[in-house]
Amino acid sequence: MKLYKMTLMLCAMLLVSGCVTKNAYDKEAQMAAEYEALNQKLSAELSADQVQISRMQNELKVTMVNEILFPEAGWRLSSKGEQTLAKIVPTLSNLSGQQVVVQGFTDNEPIGPELRSRFPSNLELSSARADDVAHFLISKGVPSNSVSAQGFGEARPVASNTTPEGRAKNRRVEIVIVAAGRP
Repeated sequence: MKLYKMTLMLCAMLLVSGCVTKNAYDKEAQMAAEYEALNQKLSAELSADQVQISRMQNELKVTMVNEILFPEAGWRLSSKGEQTLAKIVPTLSNLSGQQVVVQGFTDNEPIGPELRSRFPSNLELSSARADDVAHFLISKGVPSNSVSAQGFGEARPVASNTTPEGRAKNRRVEIVIVAAGRP
């Protein structure tokens, strides 16, 4: 009898843990729709080596290499960068209950002399780039209370810094869309 009760309780726990609330299901469906909208907009116009869109549980990430956003050794958006970001503004402007976190990254190469007077390290350069993207998004209608920016410098590389191709991949901006209240 004891074994029967324990088995019954275990089955009930497994059944309950497999259930998804309607709210969680709706959020997942919304994220899937946003992913598809962003993917269609950007995939048709930009090459996969310039922009990547990935979807993880409760998160969408748009990764853009610096060369499409900023001029060489720059931290202010280029006109091409503004045009690229303008394509995703309508989607980002219509998010509800989500946060848009702009993250800037660099490679591990020391900053050149033209930037050294303004930025002591790659960390400050990556922060300035993330800030400029965030300011642009806000200026085009993305609600300011849903946008934040972070710079990570050379931390969190996605490729080896030993090759020019790897360093180019590490110089990037990621726009991460997460449910409000999540880090």
